[in-house]
Amino acid sequence: MSASKIEVEYCGTCGHKQQFDELAEKVKEKMPWAELSGKEGRRGSFEVTINETLVHSKLQTLAFPDYDDVVEAAKEAEQGKPVRTKLKQQVITNCSIS
Repeated sequence: MSASKIEVEYCGTCGHKQQFDELAEKVKEKMPWAELSGKEGRRGSFEVTINETLVHSKLQTLAFPDYDDVVEAAKEAEQGKPVRTKLKQQVITNCSIS
């Protein structure tokens, strides 16, 4: 069993570093041994990979992942289970359509 590697690409222009910091806090709290990294990337992005498998794409879903579910998926991967590619999403509360 090896530590999960969680990588996040986030949009710095959109202010998504705050969401990365929130996810990082959750991961560090529940999996302090996990390898976690984040980097600025494409506009609008918040792409999460676990062990090089894309598990969440904000570019595709227009939503952020549920951080607890990211942690659970990473824990499952450490136990040798296949990496889940469908994670729960956070409820979108600040979106308006004109």
